[in-house]
Amino acid sequence: MASIPPALIDFQNVSVMRGNRVALDRITLRIAQGEHVAILGPNGCGKSTLIKTIARECYPLVQAGSGIRIMGRQTWNIFELRSMLGIVSNDLSDTFRREITGREVVLSGFFSSVGVWSNHHVTPEMEKKADKALARLEVTHLADRPTTEMSSGEARRVLLARALAHEPMALLFDEPSTSLDLLAQRELQLVMGKLAQEGISILLVTHHLNDIIPEIERVVLMERGGIAADGNKAEILTSERLSRIFGLAVEVKMRNGHYHLW
Repeated sequence: MASIPPALIDFQNVSVMRGNRVALDRITLRIAQGEHVAILGPNGCGKSTLIKTIARECYPLVQAGSGIRIMGRQTWNIFELRSMLGIVSNDLSDTFRREITGREVVLSGFFSSVGVWSNHHVTPEMEKKADKALARLEVTHLADRPTTEMSSGEARRVLLARALAHEPMALLFDEPSTSLDLLAQRELQLVMGKLAQEGISILLVTHHLNDIIPEIERVVLMERGGIAADGNKAEILTSERLSRIFGLAVEVKMRNGHYHLW
């Protein structure tokens, strides 16, 4: 009988402080390998802290009965972990503001840096993987273009190529549609759907309902640092629940697999 693979992410009773504020309050959350999940909630509810805790940018309080396991392991070399969990965030996009080409952005992912520097040793294998990732996202034409000359949508695709260069098991999207126009948002959704269909786990953190692609079946609602609801998106994404979470009366509509707020 085949053994069940360990969970991609397993949080048990996890709390995280950001300054003097409790950003995550005794979170328990399990996400299986290959699962596609959206974390939805208003600004300040703890979504981005959750992503930063997974990526080891934030660390939990030491409490009895608490713990974090990623792919069955409690301890990770940070660079090894980040090669297995590709992160695409608006915060990261803001760091690439100087003359860095698309290929350099992708290569920088191998060093967890902003750009490629003289102390970095870029191997032929890295270059091959970088070009493969750019081609996978159909942005090879951006390889030699500086990020300062890219549209927001083009820059976001290059950042996604950076995350894909390691061929990770999962992609973590933190507010991916921020600053994108409608066309770029739609293109990003199509790319996310394609990657989900190829078997890469998608963990999407957002406060925009229409970011949730049809391939995502599970939604976790967050509120004040905790989990307010967790389940199938058809059961979770109701007008009543979202009106309470976001603090105003809204109506939820679904069209062609995409949900929208009115």
